Amino acid sequence: MSSAVAPAWRVRLLGDVSLHDGQLRALRLPSRAATALLARLALAPERAHSREELIELLWPGVDLDVGRNRLRQVLSTLKTALEAGASTPVISADRQTVRVAPGTLSCDAVLFEAAWRGGRVEQARALYRGEALFNDLDYADQAGVAVLALETRKLPPAEVAAWVAAKCGVEPSGVQLVVAPTASLAGSVQIAARVVETGLHKMHELGYDLAAVQAGIGTCPLAPVAADDLTAIGRTNDAVLYGGRAWYTVDSDDATIEAIVEQLPSSASRDYGTPFGELFKRYDGDFYKIDPMLFSPAEVALTSSRSGRTFRAGAVDDAMIAQTLLA
Repeated sequence: MSSAVAPAWRVRLLGDVSLHDGQLRALRLPSRAATALLARLALAPERAHSREELIELLWPGVDLDVGRNRLRQVLSTLKTALEAGASTPVISADRQTVRVAPGTLSCDAVLFEAAWRGGRVEQARALYRGEALFNDLDYADQAGVAVLALETRKLPPAEVAAWVAAKCGVEPSGVQLVVAPTASLAGSVQIAARVVETGLHKMHELGYDLAAVQAGIGTCPLAPVAADDLTAIGRTNDAVLYGGRAWYTVDSDDATIEAIVEQLPSSASRDYGTPFGELFKRYDGDFYKIDPMLFSPAEVALTSSRSGRTFRAGAVDDAMIAQTLLA
C-alpha cells in the first residue's frame, strides 16, 4: 500500500523500551547510556542535538572533558550496533552535534503524538497499547506482516489498514486484509474456529489466569450458509453457544478448577436459552448489551495437569441447534 522505504530501525518507548530492526528482530543495547541516548535522539529525530546538551542529559554535572570522552564511547557503541552491515549511517555526528539520519529510524512515541495531534485517536490508542488486557496476557510477538480476517462484504478503506499496521507494528505494505461476509462458507468456518478462543475469553472475564492454560482443543458445528448476514450472525453464534465444545489442559489444582468450571459454559448466562438472532434484535443490534457471560462454548472441560482429573460443565443443546441451524 506504500512505496515509502521502511526505516532501518524501530524504537519503542511507550512501555518497555525496545529496539527492532527492519525484520523486527530485537536488539539489546549494551549499556543504559546507549539506550538513553538512542531514546533522546529518537524522540526528536529532526533535531541536531548539541554534544553539551547530551552530556548533561546523560551524566548531569560531569566534567565537560570527561563527558565528551564518555559521549564519544557511547556514540561509537551505538553506531556499531545500528550500522553493522548498513550502507548508510543511522546516526550522523560532527564535532558539535548529533542527530538521526533522516528516514532511518521510527519511534512509537513520535507516531503517537502525531496521531493524537491529528485527531487519529484510535491510531494513537493502538500505538499506546495501554489496555489492561495486554498486561493480563503478558504476551506479544513480532512479525513482518499482519493478516486480519474481517466479517464484511467489502474491503475497508486505506485508513483502516494504516490503523492495523500501527496496531501490529508493521509497515502498511505488510498488512493483508481478508474479508468474508458472515453469510458465506468462509464466514461460517472462521466463526466456528473461534470456539477455543471463546472459552479462553470467558476464563479471562472470570479472572482466571490464562498463563495456566497449557493446551486447548475444540469442536463446533458448521452453520449452514444463511440467505443474509443478519440470519448468519444468529446461526454462527448459536453454533458456538449451543453446539460448541472445548477441552483445556490447565496447570491448576482441583479446588481452583471446581471454583470456576460451572461458570464457564454459555448456560451460566442470564441470556442463555434464546436464539442469538432474537437476542441481537432485542438489544438493538448491540453486542455490548448482551450479557458477556453468554459468549462461551456450550460445554467446557478442564483437565488438571497436576491431578489428572477432568471437570466438565454445560452440555450441547441438540434441540436448539436443530431449531436455529436447521430451520
